[in-house]
Formats: sequence, C-alpha cells, structure tokens
Amino acid sequence: MSKRRKNSRSAEAAPKRQKLRDVFVPRPFEGLADEAEWIALRELVPAASAPLRLAPDLVAKYGERSVTLATVLPMAWPAMTKPDGRVFVGLQRHVQSGDISRDLAVALLSALETEPGGTVAVPALPGEGPRLQDVLVDGALDVTMHDTFEFWLDADAADDPNVKASLERANASIYPTVRLAAAKAAYWCRVPEKGHVRWVLPDDEDAALNALARLAGAGELLLGDGTKFAGMFRAHGRLVPVWDIPREPEAADWEAPVADFAKRYTDALGDESPLDATARRAKQGLLGRQLTLR
Repeated sequence: MSKRRKNSRSAEAAPKRQKLRDVFVPRPFEGLADEAEWIALRELVPAASAPLRLAPDLVAKYGERSVTLATVLPMAWPAMTKPDGRVFVGLQRHVQSGDISRDLAVALLSALETEPGGTVAVPALPGEGPRLQDVLVDGALDVTMHDTFEFWLDADAADDPNVKASLERANASIYPTVRLAAAKAAYWCRVPEKGHVRWVLPDDEDAALNALARLAGAGELLLGDGTKFAGMFRAHGRLVPVWDIPREPEAADWEAPVADFAKRYTDALGDESPLDATARRAKQGLLGRQLTLR
C-alpha cells in the first residue's frame, strides 16, 4: 500500500474535530436582577464575594452545594472546589470567550463535576450551552466587601509559605473600595493620588447618555467642589461615569453628594424632550471621553 493511500485512509478514519465558534455578547448579564452590580464586581471591585443559589435542576443533580461568587480567585482561576464541597466561581479571569455569562456557567458546572478539593479544568472556548441565567436562581446579590483575599482560604492554608506569599502579593493589589448606599452599583475607591466615585448606570445606554448630557449642559454633572467628571466607561452594555474626587474624605462623606446626583440623574432621565444645543454639544464632549471595556 502506498504511503499516500495509507495516510488518506487514516484521515478518513479519524473523527472530525468540531470547530468551536466564539460569539460576542455585548450584554452578558442581561436579564439578571442585579445586572449593574454584576458589571461592577466584574470591572470595578478588587475584593468582594456574594453567595449564589443553584437552579432547582442542578440542586436535584448535585445536591445543596455552597456556591460563592468571588471577584477574583488565586491565579485568576475560573473556579475552585474545596474538600468539603464548597464551590467558588471567579468573575475576573485571564482567559475568556466573547460570552462572559457562558464562561461563568461552564466554570460553575465544571466545578460541580470536579471531585471536591480537585483542580477545576475549564475550556477556553466553552461552545454553546447553558448560561449564567440558566444555572442560578436569580435575585439581588448580597455583596460582602473584603480588605484581603483571605476569604479564599481554609483555616490552615495560610500556614503554607507558598500560599502566604501568593496571598501577600494579591493583597498588595487591593485599593480601598467601599460600596455606597446612595445608589446601587456605585463605589468609592481611593488610589495613591486621588479618590474616585464610579457608578454603573442601570439604564439603556442612549437614555443614560442623554441624561448625562442634559446634566452636563446645565452644569450639574459634578459631585461638588473639588470634583471632576473624568469620563465614562462602556462596560457590558451599560455606562459607567467616573468622577475624580479629593483623596482625603472617607467614603461616607460622599453618600449625600452621590444621592443628590442620583436624584438629578433620575429627573434628567425622565425628560424625553429633544436635547437643546448646549446639551447636544455636551453629549459630543461626553462621547469623546468614553472608553469601552470588554
């Protein structure tokens, strides 16, 4: 038999590998009750966690498992499972597809299939399948903010020198961050040079942009003296305005200014009249200071 014919027959006998297609989903958290909060935890918050509830069909299959959403896990792992069966799912990770919701769902399902305490293997491109909205009981996130990443660890894990060193490096990356009560998905943070307030707006992007343009045109876009509107992110289908604020005042001092702004924003959002010339110019200025996060 010729080498060419042999290779041809081998190729015919080998099963064809299915090629996975990546699809970009601009609003991966659409339909979830706390869409804006999911976005904030994904993009703005260094260390936080929230309990998740499995959908009834998963409870029937895997039992009542403790599942915790974490902003980030060790080494940016997508998921991990503890020896006692607890599951952690990481929201911020290095490798992702175009559909973050699908990524998170497959990470959760892979963790549930992994032996407790084992290493969770997750494909880079998960392909079609259930998304976050399919595997959880939806509801408001009960977010807990953390000053360190020790919530990752079991009681005796910090005794391991390698774990201790990794934890110290991770903790060094945390900047002070506080979840504000004045508006959902609004966060204060302090970086070395200044402070910031960042708010994931829950509304349609076009409507939110018009409301911000009205406020900018009327000179009502700031949070008070000494503040500056730094610009805004577009993140997962929502706008995230950012203000530079003085570094020294603590987060509690910004509750009232943010509440006042939230009221002005709500009023502007309800105004459906055409933008006047000043607001239209302001809108163009806002668009020029916009950065898209993916």
